[in-house]
Order: sequence, then C-alpha cells, then structure tokens
Amino acid sequence: MNARIPHRLVAATAVAAASILALSACSAGSSSGGGSATSDAVVIGLTGEPVNLDFTTTSGAAIPQVVMNNVYEGLVTIDQDGELQPQLAESWEVSEGGTVYDFVLQDGVLFSDGEDFTADDVVFSIERVQSDAWLNGTKSKMDVVDSVEAVSDTEVRVTLSRPSNAWLFDMGTYVGAMFSETGVDDLATEPIGTGPYTVESFVSGDRITLAGRDDYWGEEPDITDVTLRYFADAVASTNALRSGDVDMVYNMQAPDLMGQFESDEAFQVIEGTSNGEILLSMNNKVAPFDDVRVRQAVMYAIDRQAVIDAAWAGYGTEIGAMVAPTDPYYEDLTDLYPYDPEKARELLAEAGAENISITFDVPTRPYATAVSEIVVSQLAEVGIDASIQSSEFPAVWLDKVFTQADYQMSVILAVEARDVLATFNNPDYYIGYDNAKIADQVIAADSGTPEEYVSGMKEVVRTITEDAASDVLFLFPNLVVAKAELGGIAANAVTESLVLSGLTWTD
Repeated sequence: MNARIPHRLVAATAVAAASILALSACSAGSSSGGGSATSDAVVIGLTGEPVNLDFTTTSGAAIPQVVMNNVYEGLVTIDQDGELQPQLAESWEVSEGGTVYDFVLQDGVLFSDGEDFTADDVVFSIERVQSDAWLNGTKSKMDVVDSVEAVSDTEVRVTLSRPSNAWLFDMGTYVGAMFSETGVDDLATEPIGTGPYTVESFVSGDRITLAGRDDYWGEEPDITDVTLRYFADAVASTNALRSGDVDMVYNMQAPDLMGQFESDEAFQVIEGTSNGEILLSMNNKVAPFDDVRVRQAVMYAIDRQAVIDAAWAGYGTEIGAMVAPTDPYYEDLTDLYPYDPEKARELLAEAGAENISITFDVPTRPYATAVSEIVVSQLAEVGIDASIQSSEFPAVWLDKVFTQADYQMSVILAVEARDVLATFNNPDYYIGYDNAKIADQVIAADSGTPEEYVSGMKEVVRTITEDAASDVLFLFPNLVVAKAELGGIAANAVTESLVLSGLTWTD
C-alpha cells in the first residue's frame, strides 16, 4: 500500500503556509560561516542531536547516525538494498551446522589512534557487548554467542550456542561495532574506530565536525571535512538550506515544504525509504493498556492514512506491523485493524473503559508533534481523552519514557533495523509486552532453516499484532533536499547510520 501522492503538495494548515513564507523571505545567497566553500567540505542539516557519542551506554538513534560506518565499522555492513556486505571481514565461512563462523579480516587496518586492528579487537568487542560495560538494550543480540577466539591476527572464530538466522545481520548494526581495548576510555566524546572519519569537535546544541583520515585502510572519501549542524526545528533547517548555510537537509522534518524545492533547479529532492516506524507506544503494564481490549480499541480508532496525509503531507506507507517491507519476513497486516471507530467503542464498553482519560507523552520532535494532534482527535471520537504532555527529546523522553517506562502512551520513530524483537520480545522493555506467547516461537524460527525463519517470524509478528502490543502508524520516509551538485547521497536509511564516505561534489 503506497502513500497518496496527490496530498503531498497541499498546504493543509496555516502553519505550513507560514513556513513557506518564511522560506521565501530567506536570501538565496550564501552567508558567512555557512555551507561548504570547497570541494572537500560539506555541511549537513539535521534535527535531534545526540546526547553524547557513546551508544554502548546511551540509547537514541542520533548517536549511531553520526558514528557508525563513519567512525566505527563492523565485520560486515548493510548496503542500500538491505543486504550484507564485507567490511572489516574480507570473507567468512559458516559451518554446516550453522554455529561456527570463521572470519578472515582485512589486513593493514588501523584505528584512528594508530593501533593495529587485529583479531584480538574482535574478541574484545564482542565480549564487551556481553559484559556489564555495555548498558544499551541491544546487547541481547549477542546472547547467542557462546565463545569467540582469535585464531591468528587476521582470523577469528565465533561459536554460537545454537544456529541463528539473525546474528550475522545484527553484526552489521552498531552492536557489531569494532573497538580497540585502548580506545574505550571516553566513548562519549572521543570515539576511536577504524572508519574513514574522526570526530574533530562536538559542540552541544550546535554541531559535530568530522575529518577524513589520511591513514584509512579503504577508499579515502572525496569529502574530508564534514559538519553536521543540528536545528531546533524543521523550518530553521530548510531556511538554512535556502540561505546557503547548509548543503543538505537529511531526513527532512518539514514535508509540507518539499514542493518548494521540487520546482527549483538549484536543489535536488530525494524520497527514499527507511526501516523507521512511527510507533504509537502503549505501556502494556499499566492501566488502561494492560487490557488487550483497550489496546485493540486504539488500533481500530486510528485512521492511519489520515494520519499520514494530515501529519506528514501524504509521505509514508501503511505497513500494519513493526516490520519494514525490505525485511524477509514482511507481511502486509494492514487489514487486521482497519479504521472502525464503532468497533473501538464496543471494545471499550466491553472492557469497562468508556470515557477514559490518559496522558500522552509526546517527544519534542516535529513528526511526533504533528502525529499526536491527529491521534488525539481520533481517540476523542471513541471516548478516549488523551492529554498531551510534552517531553523534551532526547534527554527527558529517554529517561522518563524509555528508561523508567513512566508513561501510558507515547509516540516515537523507531529506526533500528529489524527491531521487532528488540521491542516486543523483552517484557522489561519500555513497551512491557508479555512475550510468553512468542519467546519459544522466536528461538525456533531463529534456529531453523532460512525458510523456517521467514515463516516462523511471520507467525511471531502476527501474534504481536493481534495482541495490539502497540500501533505502527506508518513507515517513515527518508526525505532529503540538497544542492543539485551534491552527489553520492544515500537515499535509503536502511540502518541508523548516515553514511558520509560516498558524498562528492559534481561539476
């Protein structure tokens, strides 16, 4: 099911009209201290800066967006088509039983502090994920590893406790990042990796600058001076693009303004896809959402296409579950909960939850603000009074909602690749879904043949969706606006990482 294209260019609100006027008022020329002035530099506009640069102890997609594949690398990486490719491992073999992985590493790789990358660093990195030093919940993806050993400086053997269809793919995400044992003292501000860039400066509330490495083991990037500028709101970032202060706005948060750039030859507009789902989170452990009937009522109460059209100018795709269409076990489940407000009212009456009031914690992100207003209106139509409580993002939301699970309902963009199990197969996760129904199914699917993995995971996802664990409103698009001369832009956000090494200026 595709988004409705004709709705995209409609200025639906007075806010959108005001935004367009603001853009028109901007100077088309470059300002001092603005965008790049040389062929080896680029300035990129983003919203939602990271709290720090340590994803091993701090949650939030903004961290791996900056450092993965730029500062840190893994044994494998995930390409624009969602396929695994070699990175620090030049090749690997898997035993017939599917439990032993033998990796051959690239030779001559250096960390940015000058230390050699060897098999010992692979052992250290994997074991560190399993240790108490790694606090991020993604560490569970390494639970299946039984042992890891350095066979030689350039050979590593990883033994799993059982076969796993998911493990090698997960190694292409930030849980598979390779660290130096001597380079983990200050991960929050001084990350040390094998990637093509180093972090030169991190000015909180403003920018992060990265510099290309002249000792990088792979192909040196054309652009070696990268500035990531963070803007408090979406309109400010697009204003900066118009005025020449930035060269590209990545993952644009003002979709109603896309049309202004589509008709301007000075810019290019890219509509890519992503793994990001706009998730209407319901805390399954607290009233009223500890009752499956109330959660199901919410699912029936939401007109998701109307949310896409009104909140995100028609950009986005209904998918019905927390699985992107690029994943092997994707199944269109949009018909499980069609828009049916009468059915929602019946379920609420059955649950004794008519005319209830809830608190809706909304992070201070453009998509969340836009979505929440539509959701509140639709819930009101079935007798749910949702009161919005703004939650500063990332610090307050990550602490209150994500870490303490002190909330009833929230909304968030979940961008991790293949994150359905991280979200719902852990009852201690902030969603609080009781995974008793799926825990054994998950292990059986992951341990089976590739065919059994696909069919088993489809069953798992269907069970989660039937239980209305939370509502996936839509698949988030990756919208990019850049100067026409900037090439090598990664259109699709297949992981959290914003890959910078392919960027280049064309004539």
